Amino acid sequence: MQAGDERRQPPAAPVGITKGPGETIHEYTFISRDDLRLLKNGEYVYYELEGGATDHLDVRGQPRRVLGRILRRDPVQLFPDTFLSEPGVSPSQVAALVGYDQRASDLFEMSVAIMGYYDSALGSFVNPWIPPSSGTPIYLAEDAWLAAVLSRKQPHTAGSALVGSLLTRPESATPIVLDVKDLVSTHLAIIASTGAGKSYLASVIVEELMRPYNGAAVLVIDPHGEYSALQEMANHAEFADSESAARNGARHPRYQANTRVYKHDQVKVRLSTLTLGDLRYLLPNMTDKQHYFLGRAYDSLHKGAGERHWSADELKRAVTDVAARANDESGDDSGNSTVAALHWKIDQRFGENNMVFDVHEHLPLREALKPGQCAVLQLNEVDERDQQVIVATLLRRIYNARVGTERGKWPEGHEQHLPYPVFVLIEEAHHFAPHGDEVVSTRILKQILAEGRKFGVGVGLISQRPGKLDADVLSQCLTQCIMRIVNEVDQKSVGAAVEGVGRELLDNLPALSKGQAIIAGAAVNTPVICRVRQRITPHGGESKDAPAEWRKYHSPDAAAERERGDAILHRNTKDFSPYKSDL
Repeated sequence: MQAGDERRQPPAAPVGITKGPGETIHEYTFISRDDLRLLKNGEYVYYELEGGATDHLDVRGQPRRVLGRILRRDPVQLFPDTFLSEPGVSPSQVAALVGYDQRASDLFEMSVAIMGYYDSALGSFVNPWIPPSSGTPIYLAEDAWLAAVLSRKQPHTAGSALVGSLLTRPESATPIVLDVKDLVSTHLAIIASTGAGKSYLASVIVEELMRPYNGAAVLVIDPHGEYSALQEMANHAEFADSESAARNGARHPRYQANTRVYKHDQVKVRLSTLTLGDLRYLLPNMTDKQHYFLGRAYDSLHKGAGERHWSADELKRAVTDVAARANDESGDDSGNSTVAALHWKIDQRFGENNMVFDVHEHLPLREALKPGQCAVLQLNEVDERDQQVIVATLLRRIYNARVGTERGKWPEGHEQHLPYPVFVLIEEAHHFAPHGDEVVSTRILKQILAEGRKFGVGVGLISQRPGKLDADVLSQCLTQCIMRIVNEVDQKSVGAAVEGVGRELLDNLPALSKGQAIIAGAAVNTPVICRVRQRITPHGGESKDAPAEWRKYHSPDAAAERERGDAILHRNTKDFSPYKSDL
């Protein structure tokens, strides 16, 4: 059955009449008075295919509906200018006084981009390659039919993600639903300027992934500590399968979504999982000789070591051994200063003050990644270079675990056995795959984006500066959610990297309001402008209300609290001051 057939209603009265072809073969124009002001830019209309050809009829023998999106509305006939000369008198009053036929005014020519008729067998729209004939009636698409053909899934069904509703229709009238299978397997990009709502939309998508009918395994890389509010999912019935449990007589929900937040001091990277490239990235500004000694030392640690865990002290000893052999071969001790400098670098990065890198401990994949759990890695107190290595190491482990598990290399019970797909959402993605400056996380990101779909590793990238994001990385995300972007360079970057979004839609980017997004790509049938739904959990990424904070500072309660704090500080300073006299 063709998508939406079960919801098709007989056409209502036409809203216009076709005038003729548009500027391209994929456009047409129609004339309308639009008395009810329904035909906004971006609105959806359709016409029915004429003639008795087989491909002009759907499976029920009804004419196929060719959907189109209004690009422009240009006035054809308006009130005469003289009717508008008195601001205090409405043009309709003037028209009535002089006997002017008001119905002849306010006539518009609408330009429409042809999307085609939806073919459920192909799962896409088919362009008929010929515009409608002059005089063909044009109809406004009904809410229910439009919802059925714009989105591949229906709300609250397995594999669906309800993210909002069509912007040109009343709220919730035409839901926009992403196909989770395609969203995860072909990767996601959320691009927006600061304050446009990208973190909010990302959290809405995470909420949908954690619903009982999806139960996903999600990992969020959170450099700013904005996603801890997702822990509130445990307090909402939408994330528990209580009805199913009640039907089966169970006392507790069969499914309950869980959020696990890892603070910066809980995120560990085992030293032995670092590659030589990671080490060189963590120990910058090395001389050629230091690079040589480090490479030979790394090779000696891994030669025949299997899965043995080594420490920073062992790495230093390996460097010393390599230098000693080099000294013996050359007959001089010129490498001793190089060894000392390299030891110092290793101590500075991996010494006692190090909070990230450990000999034995690292984040257990099966603990952090499990269906029905969202793991949030808060890296807001971690150095950016360390963040990049953490993400690179973790992505590499996840990818290797999925590849090895799928190929039977890692049996049940092995540390790297990961028998289900995972979705990794990366905030501030331009830090982990910057344009023009490849960092340690860029290469593994590119590999996963190119090959991850075969092994069940999906990636979502979130960025406020697409111009600073690697173009190859952005172009491989085949579902795009693009919110307000004002910067012209960023607009051009999006236009160059994103396929499937028409220029006419991208022209709307500066005009989008907060919480509005253009959604295009593999997870929807056609690009749409969406109003993002309200979150179920509270939002954790709001901007600070500076005036409210200032007013709070001057309140009597805050002043009294400061006085108490100052008194305690003064007493402690007096008691423990090194200058306090014993006399």
